Amino acid sequence: MKRDKFVGIAPDDDNDIRIIEDISSTRRFGDGSGDLWGELRSLLRDVLFAGVIAILIVVFVVQPVRVEGQSMMPRLHDQDRIFVNKFIYPLREWIGDKEPIKRGDIVVLLFPDDPSKSYIKRVVGLPGEDINVENGRLYVNGAQINEPYLDSEYLSSDSMPGSVHVKDHHYFVMGDNRRNSSDSRYWGLVPEKYIYGKAIFRYYPFTPLERVGKIE
Repeated sequence: MKRDKFVGIAPDDDNDIRIIEDISSTRRFGDGSGDLWGELRSLLRDVLFAGVIAILIVVFVVQPVRVEGQSMMPRLHDQDRIFVNKFIYPLREWIGDKEPIKRGDIVVLLFPDDPSKSYIKRVVGLPGEDINVENGRLYVNGAQINEPYLDSEYLSSDSMPGSVHVKDHHYFVMGDNRRNSSDSRYWGLVPEKYIYGKAIFRYYPFTPLERVGKIE
């Protein structure tokens, strides 16, 4: 019969044997162990970290903006709230995009005649192009441009007195509501440095997030 070699061994047989009690399951908050304070400190640290990240995102990446006026109807209405991506244009430049601001982008810009004010418009003319509007139709370098984002209800039959050449690092912008928009037709080109963000989503009124930066 095989004998179990561990039979008869007890802690008292060897002074080096110690019984280790697992006290982790018996700890309670307020017993002097400091667990409650540690948990509170961890929670506070996480909240502060999340707050810092949120601030950095708002300052450097995405900013909520309120639309004022009707110049971008019907896509954007007065008092709509949108998110503006402020990082996309610097990012495109860093990755080597020769023209980070695209035709059709809805952008937020500083009003050239009063940089304390911000406007939201659509980019229709790029550096080096000749822009003209005849009977409400947009022409770039003499060729008519299709603008699928326009609505017939908001079209205008106005004409510019002549074509405008877009200088380097400048853009020609217009509102989608061609009947009621103060834009480059009246106050000229926008310096690139004045364009600080691209509209991406509308989040108010409370509907499913709607992408507003697309040109369709």
